[in-house]
Amino acid sequence: MWHAGRLANQQVDVVESWLPTPRLVADLSWGLVDTVVLHLTTGGGDVIVKAGGASNHHIGREISAHEGHTGPLVAAGGAARLIGASREANVLAVEYLPGRLVEGVPAEIDHDTYVQAGRLLWLLHDQESRSDDSFERVATERAIAWLDADHRIAPEAERAARRILTDYRPKPVTVVPTHGDWQPRNWLVHDGNVAVIDFGRFAFRPAASDLCRLAVQQWRTDPALEDAFLLAYGPDPREADLWRMLQLREAIGTAAWAYQVGATDFEAQGHRMLDEALLAY
Repeated sequence: MWHAGRLANQQVDVVESWLPTPRLVADLSWGLVDTVVLHLTTGGGDVIVKAGGASNHHIGREISAHEGHTGPLVAAGGAARLIGASREANVLAVEYLPGRLVEGVPAEIDHDTYVQAGRLLWLLHDQESRSDDSFERVATERAIAWLDADHRIAPEAERAARRILTDYRPKPVTVVPTHGDWQPRNWLVHDGNVAVIDFGRFAFRPAASDLCRLAVQQWRTDPALEDAFLLAYGPDPREADLWRMLQLREAIGTAAWAYQVGATDFEAQGHRMLDEALLAY
């Protein structure tokens, strides 16, 4: 079977209606969540198919991104073109982009990578902006819910985080189309050109939220990479009070989610992020 038994019957039927004679090249699924990622080859070229179960919200988010906001990136050669999408079957297909993941290869510390990534992020963010008077309240409630769930956050850190979140008074914020996981793990490099993949966390958020992962990873190691990124992106979107809160909520979510899915290295990063976020207060 070209899908190796990884797709539901409805998803198989939908994909076969889009693609002539698909054949499996590789199963690229991450394994920590129920999103299936298949590299296929067809009579028309190579394709990536992504699918999820009924409770998987990432596929719907990715469909929304591709249907409404990846156009400028596709035109710049920085994202894949959508081939087909079905919200009912929770599956989509995009063209296959050649290249290697930036994470773990020399491109991860190449300043030009960050110039290109900054330019691509600006193309995404610059399409639309609007005021949202509920984003901060909902995001803060979600962070508290993570603390109410199973985790291994130290009791003193949990108490401090709860106090900050409870005392926080949310205000309206400007939100833009965001990727949600903008970092080298989701960038490809091919012949020196950078492209972005995986829009499964797409949503309208404050622009600064897309800098959270970089700030605690690559930029922490080499601040010059941050300078290169912002040179192409434009004015730094981080406003002090909102940035502190974004980092705190991101740290809590990272530590708790990683514990629940058994990603121990990522969990350790979440604990470090939380310690540093609390120090900012």
